[in-house]
Amino acid sequence: MAAANLDGVPVPESPAPFGVYVHVPFCASRCGYCDFNTYTADELSGSGSGTSPDGWLDAVRRELAGAAEVVGERAVDTVFVGGGTPSLIGAQRLGAVLDAIRAEFGLAPGAEVTTESNPESTSPEFFAGLVEAGFTRVSLGMQSAAPHVLQILDRRHTPGRAVAAAQEARAAGIGHVNLDLIYSTPGETDDDLRASLDAVLSAGVDHVSAYSLIVEDGTALARRVRRGELAAPDDDVAAARYEIIDDTLSAAGLRWYEVSNWAADDAAACRHNLGYWLDGDWWGAGPGAHSHLGGRRWWNVKHPARYAAMLAVGEAPEAGHEILGPQEQATERVMLRLRLATGLDLDLLDAPGREAARRAAAEGLLDQTALAAGRAILTRRGRLLADRVVTDLLTAVPA
Repeated sequence: MAAANLDGVPVPESPAPFGVYVHVPFCASRCGYCDFNTYTADELSGSGSGTSPDGWLDAVRRELAGAAEVVGERAVDTVFVGGGTPSLIGAQRLGAVLDAIRAEFGLAPGAEVTTESNPESTSPEFFAGLVEAGFTRVSLGMQSAAPHVLQILDRRHTPGRAVAAAQEARAAGIGHVNLDLIYSTPGETDDDLRASLDAVLSAGVDHVSAYSLIVEDGTALARRVRRGELAAPDDDVAAARYEIIDDTLSAAGLRWYEVSNWAADDAAACRHNLGYWLDGDWWGAGPGAHSHLGGRRWWNVKHPARYAAMLAVGEAPEAGHEILGPQEQATERVMLRLRLATGLDLDLLDAPGREAARRAAAEGLLDQTALAAGRAILTRRGRLLADRVVTDLLTAVPA
């Protein structure tokens, strides 16, 4: 494979943690709210090489081999296989992906290795295969325990399956298990959300991600909202639901470490995602995957057939790229670090930004004690208004 063009941007001599993301584009069906780069079997039928799991795997192996030529000697600290539905391709193929990463880069001692999974396409045997392959973490898409909420989201799994899958994963020896929730879906009630949280806690997981439903343009859900079949999610309802989630998980010993993520302890936090939020480098392999290395960001072509065809002739599957200048990097640093419980060093802000931080603290959006110690850390009210706080810090002008 032709190496990605780094446009003169060097790989740092003392690199930040390095991750590999692998995108699996296959889904059994398309959820109504999803705008990810995913495809059902019918959508890929007749598209040619790269549209079957084995064709995709061959193409990913080629990309990883080329990636190693670009990156050089740099062990992988974290691996995250996402999608799509990685569990659809089975534990054996997921293990083959990890074997390719080991062969091309090597895994750092104690590397975190995660795969996303749909509860319906997992089993005790599947999880045993993941453990044998070397996976240390699994993230399961639960979304809700309420049948009518799952129906609105076009989710195919039964309400209790996610909890059973999480318990099977832990029993198989997966060290860390996450359950994903989506809240403020039209038709969801406070009691529905509380029942979902009770189910999550009964599963014994050490990590929970919870995201307010976003109606993305071009999705089936957006069309239903536009036609008036469903009400659009309400911001005030979403804020109240977030507080229910935070209260319930905090009382159970799961602390927030990022606005939408809670973990039992530091070891349970997703190190791969922390790499995104803390200036890490990563290589994204697979159709539509995004990468970042040494201040350069690029993304692959989206369609699996085009992706595989480019790699088959030795061409990098890059669709586009951008170089992040100092100002862009500074802006992203504020946007991402402020979402973390560790917050943002005030030295990363200019003088007007620091003054805006003081105003935000006076409004109860930033923690006063942390600010006095030189850090901007969101209060819970600030978490609900995080986008506004970021904008104020970045756009403040001298008085």
